[in-house]
Amino acid sequence: MRVSRALLVGVSAAALGGGLLISTAVASPRSLPAGHAVTGQVHLTAKFLSEARAALVKDLRTPDTAQFVNGQPRAGVLNPTAVGSYNWAGYATFSTTAGHFTKVSGAWTVPALKCTTEDRVTSEWVGLDGFSTATVEQAGTSSQCFEDVALYYSWYELYPANTVEVGTTVAAGDSISASVDRSGSSYTLSLTDSTNPANSFSETATCATTTCLDESAEWITERPAYSTTGIVPEAQFKTVAFTSASVTAAGKTTTISGYSGTKYVITCVDSTGSYDIVATSGLTGGDAFTNTWKDSY
Repeated sequence: MRVSRALLVGVSAAALGGGLLISTAVASPRSLPAGHAVTGQVHLTAKFLSEARAALVKDLRTPDTAQFVNGQPRAGVLNPTAVGSYNWAGYATFSTTAGHFTKVSGAWTVPALKCTTEDRVTSEWVGLDGFSTATVEQAGTSSQCFEDVALYYSWYELYPANTVEVGTTVAAGDSISASVDRSGSSYTLSLTDSTNPANSFSETATCATTTCLDESAEWITERPAYSTTGIVPEAQFKTVAFTSASVTAAGKTTTISGYSGTKYVITCVDSTGSYDIVATSGLTGGDAFTNTWKDSY
């Protein structure tokens, strides 16, 4: 959800409304909370789901205000410039011209998490804005570790409106495709879960062109921000592969590598900027890359 790091502000799944949770898929948890029966599959109690939902809503209520490590974005770079971010990993295209981008799309597979008792979150999304602005228009999936259990959901957000829709049966391994499409001040935020279609959505919202500037497009794995303690610890996964990444700018639709303007490859780093948390690969075929968790998973 939300900002980046070279003094860029973006946005995370804030103000989570409506029925939030989630699937009962769990990747070999070390232990389960009391009252959780296991019969080949974990059966989560309504009380547990309610507690997890409340924790997530509290944690993600405040927009991200993380910054890039390596300075301000620079216009006119033809090849991806490498930057470090405290909360983003992936790719971004950038322009100093308002209204330059009108559509972004991509696909990925929801990663399986390795959970501990520590509350951790990771999100995958495509979106417009957020790289250098305080607004975002995004659609994606998020995965939460809550008391050793992995919970997954789908969402969309058009900040600052803080509108979020959540799917309740997302699971690790689901095949996701998503897009954000702008026409004037109208945005269509869409997500398709080919594995569990009930999580799919297509929503339309508006944002004034003087507020949502559409100066960037992104394909991101993110660790959002807690309202209480800052950026959340990244939930542990092995890899997230993004494919079919496309962007429409100034009326031309192309891949990330085919975009002729400024573009960035972003690595998520620790708070000291000394080591990688999630590394981003080079582009394959111009429209595909992999984010890899760098810890000992």
